[in-house]
Amino acid sequence: MEDEFHELTDRVRAELRSPQDLVAYERLLGLARKNTPAGREELARMLTAVERPLWAREIAAFILGCAGDKRAFETLVLLLNYREPVRCATAAHALGKLGDPRTARAAAALATNPLRTAYALHPVRLLAELRAPQSVPALIVTLERLLTPHNPYWRVALACVEGLGALGDKRAVPALRAAAGHSRLAAAASASLARLGVHEDPPGVGAGPPA
Repeated sequence: MEDEFHELTDRVRAELRSPQDLVAYERLLGLARKNTPAGREELARMLTAVERPLWAREIAAFILGCAGDKRAFETLVLLLNYREPVRCATAAHALGKLGDPRTARAAAALATNPLRTAYALHPVRLLAELRAPQSVPALIVTLERLLTPHNPYWRVALACVEGLGALGDKRAVPALRAAAGHSRLAAAASASLARLGVHEDPPGVGAGPPA
């Protein structure tokens, strides 16, 4: 957790706006360093306290999530679906450490929701990391939806392609073959197919990538 925590706290420090914010920030860092049951109780209370700034709840949830404290789950899922990618990445890291069986279901719901595709990159990567029963079906559904010309979310599609290759499930072969016809996805799709033991000549590039 060390590197990720330092990145989080450095970023949050730049968001502080008052001496009171700095005091609260230093308090959170002190609780993290002590890592005591009493400290975790205080962190958990921060997740539901009214008028707490988002950055404070983010730090508290990250610390608790990386410690396997399931009280962080709801806040981390909220952040996984947040409009700022850097907060999504932080939440995904903590959720990967949390070990909560609800995490894969939540990530799959976010990844497959067509209204939230703009925020789906980190849920997709998290699904690949979790290797849960929901992972392969959710990544296939998400990838197939994105295989349209000029789709703006090609990076999400690429994450699906790479994740399906890493997961090694041959149910992904049809979707990966379709992805191989898109120029921005072709190399990754061919590599993922090879990881699944499928070796074939690359197909011609299709009408266009998700772009």
